[in-house]
Amino acid sequence: MNDILLKKIKAHKKAFKLTLLPTKVIILTMNSLENSLNKIAENILHIDEASLTSLWDKYKNKVEQFSTSPEWEKAIIIFSIINAVRAKNAIFNEKLLNNKTTKKKTKHERPQGKSYLKLVK
Repeated sequence: MNDILLKKIKAHKKAFKLTLLPTKVIILTMNSLENSLNKIAENILHIDEASLTSLWDKYKNKVEQFSTSPEWEKAIIIFSIINAVRAKNAIFNEKLLNNKTTKKKTKHERPQGKSYLKLVK
């Protein structure tokens, strides 16, 4: 009876291997990884920069004290996230400021040539 059960299990495993190709498994894993990273990014975007900046010195010091521990590895990831958010905000603010100044310049410039306004008394 055990031999029959063993044969059924082996047949089931073969059937599974035939239906799910290794490349599809890799694609599913990558999609899952990308989804996880997107969720992490979304959560990080909800944290204000001031809160992160208050932690910058703490994690800078931890990163400078190299060790082969998982805590050091986490510290360097957190430090990188803090720096990434700071860089993102700096780029965002710079681009936003550049857009506002170019819009102001175009609004206040007077057209060259004859004016379309007439003096009415």
